[in-house]
Amino acid sequence: MVRSSRSESKTPTLTEILESLKSGQTNRRTLYGLSNLERSEAEQVWAIWGRLPVVTRRKMAQMMVEIAESDFEVNFDEVFRLVLEDPDATVRLAAVEGLWENEDIRLVPVLANVLLNDPAAEVRAAAATSLGRFMLSGELGKIRPRPHQQAFQALLAACTNEKEDLEVRRRALESLAYSGESVVIDLIRAAYRHPDERMRVSAVFAMGRSADDRWAAEVMRELHSPSPQMRYEAARACGELELADAVPALLELIEDVDAEVQEAAIWALGQIGGDEARQALDACRHSDSEALRGAAREALRELEFLHGDLGAFLLFDFFEDEEDDEEDWDEDWDEEWE
Repeated sequence: MVRSSRSESKTPTLTEILESLKSGQTNRRTLYGLSNLERSEAEQVWAIWGRLPVVTRRKMAQMMVEIAESDFEVNFDEVFRLVLEDPDATVRLAAVEGLWENEDIRLVPVLANVLLNDPAAEVRAAAATSLGRFMLSGELGKIRPRPHQQAFQALLAACTNEKEDLEVRRRALESLAYSGESVVIDLIRAAYRHPDERMRVSAVFAMGRSADDRWAAEVMRELHSPSPQMRYEAARACGELELADAVPALLELIEDVDAEVQEAAIWALGQIGGDEARQALDACRHSDSEALRGAAREALRELEFLHGDLGAFLLFDFFEDEEDDEEDWDEDWDEEWE
């Protein structure tokens, strides 16, 4: 069994882990020991897991998700696969979230089953979102047609089920958006006319994800929406679609009353590129807001990577790595840019 080496303490053996679980004396050290288990080892854990109090199971599952997000060496996938069968919805939700980066196509039928049959709407919605990565991989030809089609059919069934919870349907639509099938285009169009704003927001999200500039007019219209959430998604969609015509409106959104909308507009400008976008982003580096300064730096890096020359991109990275303080960084960048 291969385990991640940890400096703070020796990783416990499987026997020690099982004893800790039986006694209820679980801690972060015990959880690290659940990393990179073989299937047979995970099944031994699972045999004890079900006897633990639900509060303990929830805490352990959520902590494993947090650990996995902060430490790339850690892998709880074998445990999470089994925990998908936990009777508690909160624990199952954590398991779906914990498997987020797993690209094993054998997960497709598992997640499809969760999407179509789990009793908890929040778990079904998470499964719908999780299937999106397999939709993207299929569209890029990175996985075989069969798992791609399995994901598509499950998402389509959930999205078109009028009795399904709205949150599940909208997450299914967002994942389907990677597909260029005509039925998906029709679903996005119908969602944009939906009476519930949440579904309309998902429609705009899907428009951006589709990489189809047929939605340019709708996306740009929503940049002026009274809803901050809609303006946010519209700005992101403009960036994903690289709509140069949206630049003037995005420049206005840099001054939006909502901070997240401001950052979305800055991100979009970095994706779109052009002299006007570059000048605006350069000006944002001097903002009083630390969040906007950071967003502008990242957007400029993206702009130079996507639309600039390699020398400028490498120069930007150099000053990013060598930064001592904000004033010196700005002076160096301005001198070298000139």
